[in-house]
Amino acid sequence: MDDPAGFGRPEIPDGGLFDPRSVSWRVHGDPAMALAGLRALFLQALHPLAMAGVAEHSAFREDPWGRLYRTAFFIGAVTYGTGEEARQVVDRVRRVHGRVHGTDPVTGRAYRADDPELLVWVHCSEVDSFLEVARRSGLRLSDAEADAYLREQAAVARLVGVPEDFPVPDTSAGLAAYFRRVRPDLLVTPAARDAVRFAFLPPLPAWARWTTPARPAWCGVAGLAFALLPAWARRMYGLPGLSVTDLAATAEARALRSVLLRLPRGWREGPHLVAARERWPVLPG
Repeated sequence: MDDPAGFGRPEIPDGGLFDPRSVSWRVHGDPAMALAGLRALFLQALHPLAMAGVAEHSAFREDPWGRLYRTAFFIGAVTYGTGEEARQVVDRVRRVHGRVHGTDPVTGRAYRADDPELLVWVHCSEVDSFLEVARRSGLRLSDAEADAYLREQAAVARLVGVPEDFPVPDTSAGLAAYFRRVRPDLLVTPAARDAVRFAFLPPLPAWARWTTPARPAWCGVAGLAFALLPAWARRMYGLPGLSVTDLAATAEARALRSVLLRLPRGWREGPHLVAARERWPVLPG
């Protein structure tokens, strides 16, 4: 397949990027990913250029659930899909990135969504959130498995446009060092605060708003995802970074995951994982 974005992206095997032996299958199939995805959004918003790109080019306010679905669909296709399914979503993301550019109104700096620095920031915010939340919620992963996960996911960063000669953290130590390095560049802009407020109170259909406890339930999940942020990120948002918050958030995350694991598998697995279970004769879980 030609690369419509012109980046010369790496090849994806016809069978897919990952198989059942990968750590990515275990992490991305865990019910804790709902919390992890929200945490990633809160963390990503701390980069002023990344947040400016979202605020000025994303339809998250008009279609927040659609945006969440498209993000989950991308992760599902890349993790569990066939090579063709993964190629389609990767090409779509790269086309969109090629059109997103502008100037951040707060810092006055120009940005491009296909800038390797921004791609790595978004990537690291995601993998840090996925790995941290899954482990704190109770998914058992050794340190070696955590590093294997980061190596696997570094390949995804290359697929969406990070050049081979541009560093992508692929160990837990490297990921921690990356966040220490970029923290001076982070900033809570008005757009970031607005995005966080919107994430806590997104629009809901009238039937869900008035006849179900969807609103308080969602606020609880969003609050837990926020509490799972690193202490330094919570402090940037003006909230406590106390260790007691970490202990309470970990306990709540474990309890929520325990409840979700009792749900029927078909309720908590995405379409790509469901299809993969039919495609592969033996799957974990």
